Amino acid sequence: MCEIKNIRRRCRVIGVDKIIRNERIIGMFQRLYNSDLISKCYASIAPRWMVLFVDMTLVFVSCLFSMYIVKTDNSTILSFDIDNIISTIVALLVFVTMSSVTKCHWGIIRYTGLEDAYRIFKMTSMSCVVLIILTLVGMLLFDGYRIFSIIEILEIGIFSFSFILLERLAIKSLYNKVSHDRIKRKRVIVLGSAINSIVLSNALLNEPDGAYRPVALLSLQGTRSGNNINGLPIHPFNPERIKEIFERYNSKTLIFLATHMELMKKGFADQFLEAGIELLLLNQVEEFSSEYERNDVSSYVYNIKIEDLLGREPIHTDNPGISKTIDNKVVMVTGAAGSIGSEIVRQVAMFKASSIILLDQAETPMHNLQLELEKNFPDIDIHPYIADIQNKDRLRQAFEKYHPHYVFHAAAYKHVPMMENNPTEAILTNVGGTRNVADLSMEYNVEKFVMISTDKAVNPTNVMGCSKRIAEIYVQSLFYHMKQNNDSCRTSFITTRFGNVLGSNGSVVPLFKEQIAQGGPVTVTHRDIIRYFMTIPEACNLVLEAGCMGHGGEIFVFDMGEPVKIYDLAKRMIRLSGLTPDVDIPIVETGLRPGEKLYEELLNDKEKTIATYHKKIMIAKVRNYEYDEVIKHINPMLDKAIKGESMEMVRCMKLLVPEFKSRNSVFEEIDTALEDEVKHEVIA
Repeated sequence: MCEIKNIRRRCRVIGVDKIIRNERIIGMFQRLYNSDLISKCYASIAPRWMVLFVDMTLVFVSCLFSMYIVKTDNSTILSFDIDNIISTIVALLVFVTMSSVTKCHWGIIRYTGLEDAYRIFKMTSMSCVVLIILTLVGMLLFDGYRIFSIIEILEIGIFSFSFILLERLAIKSLYNKVSHDRIKRKRVIVLGSAINSIVLSNALLNEPDGAYRPVALLSLQGTRSGNNINGLPIHPFNPERIKEIFERYNSKTLIFLATHMELMKKGFADQFLEAGIELLLLNQVEEFSSEYERNDVSSYVYNIKIEDLLGREPIHTDNPGISKTIDNKVVMVTGAAGSIGSEIVRQVAMFKASSIILLDQAETPMHNLQLELEKNFPDIDIHPYIADIQNKDRLRQAFEKYHPHYVFHAAAYKHVPMMENNPTEAILTNVGGTRNVADLSMEYNVEKFVMISTDKAVNPTNVMGCSKRIAEIYVQSLFYHMKQNNDSCRTSFITTRFGNVLGSNGSVVPLFKEQIAQGGPVTVTHRDIIRYFMTIPEACNLVLEAGCMGHGGEIFVFDMGEPVKIYDLAKRMIRLSGLTPDVDIPIVETGLRPGEKLYEELLNDKEKTIATYHKKIMIAKVRNYEYDEVIKHINPMLDKAIKGESMEMVRCMKLLVPEFKSRNSVFEEIDTALEDEVKHEVIA
């Protein structure tokens, strides 16, 4: 503290402006003391007695102006007598009293605003009224003796209000200038000229030690163009003049509110990105506090993410039924260490499950997830359980030990090219593993079994997609078979089907980020390839919602919004990184991979959907398979997989799922052979 006092004393001697601008003095201070002491000095708040003292000094000056300088005659200026001294003392006592009543000197000067101006006006007005009353009383009690004339009182009030307000504004302006000079703030242009944008620009300007300095407003309507608001010029938005406007103000950054996000999604953002403008987002004005103690709007500003520009409406659910369903239940999540499984675990924990069984074979991610959950949810019992879902005996031990009420089955192989090259593992895990978990869920009377499927299960063109469709078929047929033949079992089997999730393991977004960080090239398989996207939290929240509403046997599909062109996604991500596509970072087409198709579907062509109470969740009307028929196909399929007989295994898959047509794959010859067999049968 003594070092700060020393610096303050030097500031008073040399002057604030010199301290800030003289690099030699600053360097001396930083060598003598800690480098952040000057910041602490200016970040500290002047004590109230000091503010009151300065205010009363200005009141004293106002009295001098009124009594001695503003005269209609040519009387001697600055002639003191006992009456004037008494009058001045009385005025000061009144102003001190009214300042204490109105708390005029309680505000922090660097944040002076309309509220402070009102308090100053209130204090000076009340003081003038009291002085008028005292003057009238004095005239009655002391035979016409006047403390002040009415004109002098009004002059004192006007001068006091003007001097105090100007003093506050001058200090505020000086502080902002010193703060801006001391901290190299990023120059930004604020989008919009409506009230919210003005509030944002004011908050950024007045923020102590802020990171951003607004230099202009960009009006979308152009109605206020050419005007100034709080010293910030307003320019109409013109796509052809974007670069020119930003260059004029030496800025490369646009900051905007979430209220403009829908506009940004519709291609508006691309006009700025193509001009090399960085985009910053503030979710809502209400997110930052206007209180003096927490004027920290910069902490709520962040770089716009590719998720924000998907061009689709974010999915939100607010169903108290989920909390009621999960609360105080034992929940098992398979594939818990994966991107989807781990998010399901987090959301289940937020809904206050009594205990969660984390089942996965990935050791390190499981350990990291356990540490995270134990830190964030200390009241929930977390049980990491290393197991491969292909090992039914190991799974049985978990069911026997924990007896879960709900099972969320997210464990699966999901990479299309990898499974096309290792097809037997896709069947052993995605079909055989799902069968193990489903059978045990039924055996141990789990209340609900919710399986995570994929849009690639619709009209599959690869082994992975077909393996997930077969898993869907098995789970659904098992439910109806159990319903008809086993009255004692009450397990509901539910399937959820959705597209790609941003940020998941294997998603193109992390891949593109890595490629951009390495300087490119960014690789896309085809210029016209499109995919559906949603964020991981959105997808998992819909999984919980569907699991809550499902009664058994349903395949729920999610409204994924409009599909996204992967090539456009790559260009946007490059621009968001401040680079230019095909100039700084090349985009290279590598060709469709084995089993890959240009677009994914959420429903089979012959399937229809039934609406639910949630507008983003539908029930797919699919063909129901007889359980015995399914088993006749799955048993030899798994047997071929165990033996490593890939071609025969895939043949079994195609017989069960006739819509499975391989593309860009060695398994296309099986389709040709099956078509020939059908032709021969028709001829025969």
